[in-house]
Amino acid sequence: PDDGAVPPVVRDAGELLSRHYRRPLRSFSLARYRDGRDSVAWHGDRMGAERHDTVVAIVSLGSGRRFLLRPRGGATAHRLALGEGDLLVMGGTCQHTWEHAVPKVAQAGARISLMFRPTTGEAGRGS
Repeated sequence: PDDGAVPPVVRDAGELLSRHYRRPLRSFSLARYRDGRDSVAWHGDRMGAERHDTVVAIVSLGSGRRFLLRPRGGATAHRLALGEGDLLVMGGTCQHTWEHAVPKVAQAGARISLMFRPTTGEAGRGS
């Protein structure tokens, strides 16, 4: 909503994930992929100095897309097919020791990636 309020379904999902993974996933963001031309380059999410033991949970909404995961340094990538409603959780040292990407594809429908993360200073603490 334009008023800055968090939709109840998003708030509830964050609370459920926080309880399940015993991490305070209080921050969320959205990434919109309009079609196969929208992509994300190889990266590891930055969590500041606390990123050694954290959890990032991604809910995939809309058209399916390929999600790539590789060890830092460019080793062979693992290919995951994320579909409508799939949950991908990256925990432990994943953000520090692995990189991930969503590559461009010839054809894809619209997709939203809903990402839950700890807030600054909570990345390595359980709840």
